[in-house]
Amino acid sequence: MQESLFDLEGRSVFVAGHRGMVGQALVRRLASEKVKLLAVQKNEVDLRRQSLVDDWFAQMRPDVVFLAAAKVGGIVANDTLRGDFIYDNLMIATNVIHAAYANAAKKLVFLGSSCIYPKFAPQPIGEDTLLTGSLEPTNEPYAIAKIAGIKLVEAYRRQYGADFISVMPTNLFGPGDNFHPEHSHVVAALIRRFHEAKTQGLPEVIVWGTGRPRREFLYVDDLADACVHLVKRYSGEAAVNIGTGEDMTIADLAERVAQTVGYAGTIKFDPSRPDGTPRKLLDVGRLTSLGWSYKTPFSEGLARAYQAYLNREIDR
Repeated sequence: MQESLFDLEGRSVFVAGHRGMVGQALVRRLASEKVKLLAVQKNEVDLRRQSLVDDWFAQMRPDVVFLAAAKVGGIVANDTLRGDFIYDNLMIATNVIHAAYANAAKKLVFLGSSCIYPKFAPQPIGEDTLLTGSLEPTNEPYAIAKIAGIKLVEAYRRQYGADFISVMPTNLFGPGDNFHPEHSHVVAALIRRFHEAKTQGLPEVIVWGTGRPRREFLYVDDLADACVHLVKRYSGEAAVNIGTGEDMTIADLAERVAQTVGYAGTIKFDPSRPDGTPRKLLDVGRLTSLGWSYKTPFSEGLARAYQAYLNREIDR
């Protein structure tokens, strides 16, 4: 592991995927840096199209790239849209990473996912457990695409000396999340489900799975802050986990979301729905050794996420 100092001031910075939850958080965070922010709409440059990506990079030549663009979703979306998830994410990673190298980007941050680790990895999960066991089957296509991106970053560092790094975020939530009833991540899905139950006066809410799996959750603006911190202070082949180092059961999560939303009915679990990985807690020792730890308490982040959902409903 190598700690370095990289000055962002005066740099042109491309946030790939600036409309997504992570991309929006990065844009918010970078507003306090003296940088020239670059972004492009999907209808202008489809990042799955190599020629379009190559042309845009050749014209704009960003100094720094945050690769936050991805096709993402919850457990159901990952399991049913398997072809979309592996194709889209492979193409995005390949095209953007290569174009960044070919156009002399000074730094690139590839955002992976904690789902890259084996389903039964020792807890907490260290970065060196990558490729030591089988993946969770429901999101294997997405995980394989993300692993390919990590290995591409690693290969370009070794062969070309590119200062590209990979970070592995834990489960994220916050403003800009996808609240789709079937395709969203668990926090967003529960916010919507409990809010609708409250407004409709429903006596109970069904939560998918047994409620026993344990998950770690990080407020998305904390992730953005960690990414900027690592751009400035880290240069190394080893990936860096980004998380809180704390987890909770899905049952506990459901209770906390219900309380935040103000739902007072009964919570029931549906064990016929998949649980996914039994536990997923990241070892954040490498990150803390580089001088960063999370700042937003879960309860505060959850309140902000719910307010973002309410604002979304008002804007419709």
